[in-house]
Amino acid sequence: MKITILTAGTGSYYCGACMRDNALAKELLARGHQAHLVPMYLPLRLDEDRVDEDTPVFFGGINVYLQEKYGIFRRMPRWVDRFLNGKWLLQAVAKRSHLTSAREQGEMTCKMLRLEESNLGREIDKLLAWLDQEGRPEVVVLSNALLAGLAGVLKERLGVPVVCTFQGEDSFLDGLPAPWRERAWEEMARKVADADALLAPSRFFAGVMETRLGLPEGGISVIPNGIDLKGYRLTEPRKRIGFLSRMCAGKGLGLLVDAFIELDDPEHSLAIAGTMGGGDAGYVAGLKRKLEKAGLSDRVEWFPDLNREEKVDFLASLTVFSVPTVIPEAFGLYLVEAMACGVPVVMPRTSAFPAIVSEAGCGVLVEPESSADLARGLREVLTSRDRAAMGEKGRRAVEKRYHVGAMAEEFEKLFGKVVEE
Repeated sequence: MKITILTAGTGSYYCGACMRDNALAKELLARGHQAHLVPMYLPLRLDEDRVDEDTPVFFGGINVYLQEKYGIFRRMPRWVDRFLNGKWLLQAVAKRSHLTSAREQGEMTCKMLRLEESNLGREIDKLLAWLDQEGRPEVVVLSNALLAGLAGVLKERLGVPVVCTFQGEDSFLDGLPAPWRERAWEEMARKVADADALLAPSRFFAGVMETRLGLPEGGISVIPNGIDLKGYRLTEPRKRIGFLSRMCAGKGLGLLVDAFIELDDPEHSLAIAGTMGGGDAGYVAGLKRKLEKAGLSDRVEWFPDLNREEKVDFLASLTVFSVPTVIPEAFGLYLVEAMACGVPVVMPRTSAFPAIVSEAGCGVLVEPESSADLARGLREVLTSRDRAAMGEKGRRAVEKRYHVGAMAEEFEKLFGKVVEE
């Protein structure tokens, strides 16, 4: 089967949705399908080799902005177009994404959801021409619902079914200013109806989006995200409490720092890995000052932008893992990665975490947004005689349900169904 996955580049080095899409495309190729991974907006920054490394970026962030704002850029020669879509230029702009106003983000989000009313016909034509050139797909996957404005266009122009997946869009939309926030939610509710199937990585997030979009209960199917287990291994930990995600307030890094200070355990260090987006540097600098004031700077290590091998080594060195996020998390791929290395976890009793952690028996759940209860949970795992058993249970859960093979198998069943219909 010919499958095209349109995935929205975020500019982040550790984007769970992009990692999911890349792993899925690789596994589909291994299973004999013709799978393409097509970046939208920005180049993908992954900690591993990317499928279709030479595939161009479509709806490049700079082009979309300029063509929507200024008519002259809708008539520019192709060499200007290629220059503005250059990966190096898009990556440079992505690092300064915090310079774009919330109002502009809101306007462009609504324009992408209302493509039929936008000035982006040239971008649509380029994407469709490339898909025809590479071989028309039998099914298209939109990696998140912010791309739902393409669903109707692709179905009409290509005559193929479209699958739309949800991956944490609520936090982004809720961060837009009025009136764009309300308009974007309304447009998304209208546009996802064009898709032939809707998916979420957890029942928790399916319920969130069904409520927010006014969809019937059960209107969104669930296929858990999965990882390629190659390289992930159990090993002897090094008395480290670990964090792996974006280094920002939303992921609860400040809570973990506060809990580490409250824990006051001289035997264990704190290891923080992940990436920083636009505007995160000041937040991280504040946390470093807090740790220095507490006299703990020498017991905290920072590991930005690890590649895949370094990431696995990092996870395998941990005694316990925690990302105490304070925003609703659709899934949390980092959690499954830690479980794959046999690391017991301490996670907030919210989002998709209770279903994963309780079912696997791989750690402890704590009250959300409470550094005191987080410190208690960390202490409970660190002193538990069952710590190793928790880690082994987590690994078995990934081998059973959260690996890329299981995910791809469920996608294959769905693709067969929508193509037949």
